[in-house]
Amino acid sequence: MEMTAAKIRTRDIAYIAIFTALTAVCSWISIPTAIPFTLQTMAVFLAVGLLGGKRGTLAVTAYVLLGAVGAPVFANFSGGIGILLGQTGGYILGFIGSALVMWAMERFLGGKLWGLGLNMLLGLLVCYAFGTAWFMVVYPMGGEGVGLWTALTWCVFPYVPFDLIKIALALTLTSQLRRHVK
Repeated sequence: MEMTAAKIRTRDIAYIAIFTALTAVCSWISIPTAIPFTLQTMAVFLAVGLLGGKRGTLAVTAYVLLGAVGAPVFANFSGGIGILLGQTGGYILGFIGSALVMWAMERFLGGKLWGLGLNMLLGLLVCYAFGTAWFMVVYPMGGEGVGLWTALTWCVFPYVPFDLIKIALALTLTSQLRRHVK
């Protein structure tokens, strides 16, 4: 009996490590802008979609912690606490919030594909909300704060179509791969 529990834990750790690494690789695929266009969001959705809320959230948290201690896992091969304290840090930290919300909603909506799609949309909104609020605090404009409309115009609206495509990709991959991930 003890051996089975150890195998399950080892498998969980392996899946968490794989999705932590996948998120890093997806962050390196980027188009550099003030807030880089990356595939990180898709990796977050895929982690929670395939691994479930607990393991997916652990994978996302491990990714953020790796970057916080300086591993070059963020966009443009960057890392360190300075990135998290900078203008994009709120979006990166928002990934944890997204995963947590998706985990919480997983209990209410179950494992159906439409429920997972709704979870991903809610997770995206949490990431946008946290990241935009953070951006408004850390990005002074001529000594003054950035207004909400300006922050949304710079940091959210240009990304919405691409993030919806990432959700569609994550849903498709989840539906195809879910039966292979225990």
